[in-house]
Amino acid sequence: MSIVVVTGTNTDVGKTVVTAAVATLAATRGTSVAVVKPAQTGVTPDGPGDLATVQRLAGVTDLHEYARYPDPLSPAAAARRSGLPPLDFDETVRRVRELAESRRLVLVEGAGGLLVRNDEDGSTLADLAHALKAPVLLVAHPNLGTLNIAALTLEAMAARGLDLAGIVLGSWPADPDLAMRSNIRDLETIGARPLAGALPEGAGALDPAEFLLAARAALAPAFGGTFDPAEFRQTWDPRKAA
Repeated sequence: MSIVVVTGTNTDVGKTVVTAAVATLAATRGTSVAVVKPAQTGVTPDGPGDLATVQRLAGVTDLHEYARYPDPLSPAAAARRSGLPPLDFDETVRRVRELAESRRLVLVEGAGGLLVRNDEDGSTLADLAHALKAPVLLVAHPNLGTLNIAALTLEAMAARGLDLAGIVLGSWPADPDLAMRSNIRDLETIGARPLAGALPEGAGALDPAEFLLAARAALAPAFGGTFDPAEFRQTWDPRKAA
C-alpha cells in the first residue's frame, strides 16, 4: 500500500489536475487507486467538487469525500459559517488507513495549502500526513513569488518530519516569462531535487485520452511518466529568453 498527500503552495495552483494526472497514470498501469478529498469547500451539497474533476479526467471512480461546505473558505471557517460539523480528524485517519489496506495507492488531496485549518482544534493537512506517515507531493505555481511560499511550505514540512514526494508545477504556460524560467532551477534548489513534473496550462480542459498523454509527458518516472527535468530545465533556460 502507498498513501500520498497532495498539497499546494496555495489555492488554485492545480492540485486537482495533478492529483488526476497521478491517478490516471497509476490506473493505466493496473494499480488500484483511490482518491480522497477529506473536506470539499465552495460547492453546494449536490454540486460537482474536485473529485468530479478527477473522475472526468482520470476515469477513476474509487472516490471519497468526508465533509462538504458551501462557502469557498478553509474547512474550519466554512464549517463554522455553515453550522455543519467540522472534519473529524481521527475518523479521517482511520478511513484513509482502511482504504490503504486494499488499494495499492491512495491519493489524499487537501484544501488550500499545507497548514490550512480543518477544524477548531487547528488540525491541518500536515497533521494528517504525519498521522498517516505519508509523503507529500507539493504542487506549485511557476509564477513570480512562488519561491518564498514553496520554501516556507518545505520548512513547515521539515519541522514536522514530513517527507517530500516531489514538486510539480501545476500549470506551465506555453510562453513562460523570465521569472517562471528562472524559478525552475530555484525550486529544485529549494526542494533539493529535480522537479517531479510540470502540467501544461489548460490540462484540466482536455478530454481523458488527451489528458492521459499530457499526464505521461508531464510527470516523472516515479509517478509513471516520462518527464525529464534536465531536458525541461534546458528547454526553458532563462538565458534563452528574449
